[in-house]
Amino acid sequence: LSAQTHSTRLHPPPEGRGFTLRLDKKEGILSMETNGLLPQVQDFIKKPLLNLIDGQWSSSIAGEEFSVENPATGDVLAQVAYGKSADIDKAVSAARNAFESGPWARMSGSERSKLIWKLGDLIETHLDELAQLESLDNGKPFNVAKAADVPLAADMFRYMAGWATKIYGDTFAISNPGGTFKTYTLKEPVGVVGQIIPWNFPLLMAAWKLAPALATGCSVILKPAEQTPLTAVRLGELAMEAGFPPGVVNVVNGFGDTGAALASHMDVDKVAFTGSTEVGKSILNSAQGNLKKVSLELGGKSPNIIFADANLDAAIPGAAFSIFFNHGQCCCAGSRLYVEESVYEQVLEGIVQQADAIKVGDGLDLATQMGPLVSREQYERVCGFIDSGEQQGAKKLTGGKVEGDHGYFVRPTVFTNAKPDMQIVKEEIFGPVVSVFPFKSEKDLVAAANDTNYGLAAGIWTENVSKAHRVSSAIKAGTTWINCYNVFDAALPFGGYKESGWGREMGRDVLANYMETKSVCIQI
Repeated sequence: LSAQTHSTRLHPPPEGRGFTLRLDKKEGILSMETNGLLPQVQDFIKKPLLNLIDGQWSSSIAGEEFSVENPATGDVLAQVAYGKSADIDKAVSAARNAFESGPWARMSGSERSKLIWKLGDLIETHLDELAQLESLDNGKPFNVAKAADVPLAADMFRYMAGWATKIYGDTFAISNPGGTFKTYTLKEPVGVVGQIIPWNFPLLMAAWKLAPALATGCSVILKPAEQTPLTAVRLGELAMEAGFPPGVVNVVNGFGDTGAALASHMDVDKVAFTGSTEVGKSILNSAQGNLKKVSLELGGKSPNIIFADANLDAAIPGAAFSIFFNHGQCCCAGSRLYVEESVYEQVLEGIVQQADAIKVGDGLDLATQMGPLVSREQYERVCGFIDSGEQQGAKKLTGGKVEGDHGYFVRPTVFTNAKPDMQIVKEEIFGPVVSVFPFKSEKDLVAAANDTNYGLAAGIWTENVSKAHRVSSAIKAGTTWINCYNVFDAALPFGGYKESGWGREMGRDVLANYMETKSVCIQI
């Protein structure tokens, strides 16, 4: 996704579908004006949503369920099987059998590729259905889910399907004086993988995790966020329709105890987690029992930088997009906006205008540009940060929580006069809240931008190519976007420095998360 010059048109990577956000000055929450839920969506949420283990859908062994709610209304959407440690044991056993002795273990890369590609096709076939489920469950606008989340998920499976036939090691000469040797390396799947995904992009994060693991030949236990399990369960159904052997793709729903049971399981070879830095650290503690491999895509407090020589017609809507997209519930959200002093007031005014123009409402309303936050817990967290900012002396120019009888709505919020030690500056809010700072010199700017425990992403807006490269090199972040923001592609690695995580998602780099390197040495 990227903000385009002179407009707020957004587009996914080349093969995706475009859409345009329509901005106006109307305030408040939109009324529901939807085309109605698809019959298959209505049928899906009416049935009990179960765990997928060894190719079978089953209730939890303990017989427990939990409710999932619509964040736009607070109403219960569905009942979901609550997997506990016994369910994790069963799923791990199924995944182990599939990896060691099932058909999956004997499949060639080409055969795996066909299944992974077919799953991508099925996602695209069910585009509207998955977009509605994502909007219901997460709160994001249906238009956004349809234009971005679902097509990008399909693209991820297709991209990784290509890698399934291109995994190979190297041959090389060694200089050992003891004889003549033939040496080479093999790339082998790590084994049984536990994957724990967040609630901000439920389907897309499932694709980011599942596709590369399946491409390398691993078997998987996927644990979706308890707030947003709907599309993960539906994806499990589509995986079975695509023809994956039993035990290769397992989906176990639950809360933190379910994730902890998966991360600590002694027969899991690898755990991959996307979520907060705090929970990521607990995953490390859980994983230490058998020293399983761990990859972590964690939090951020990303700086977004506008120099005076930037194209402000692009930079202002781009900066608004960087923080307000997906309700600010993005690990890479540009939540610290640094603006060169000479254009500070102009940019600040523009950001406020952009914030005030965004339509907030139910995600199924086709005019909505920003839906509710995902849950009451997240709503209270974001509102708490807004309150703390005002109490600590920052000036709120616009935004804040929306009073109402239902739903977890927060308007795009802009702060000035914030100080580096304030909570709203130091901590990840994960909501539509931005702090705007003026800067004088490039040196001071770089120091301020790097003054964080995180290092996930950054944005730089300038027409000076030397400055762009220079500042990009100085920023400690896994991704720097220059004259754009939130551009993602299945081929482009994504991950962070410092407390933003270990390893990379997407691109060729992600394959290393799910492979072992074996060295073979033969004396001739």
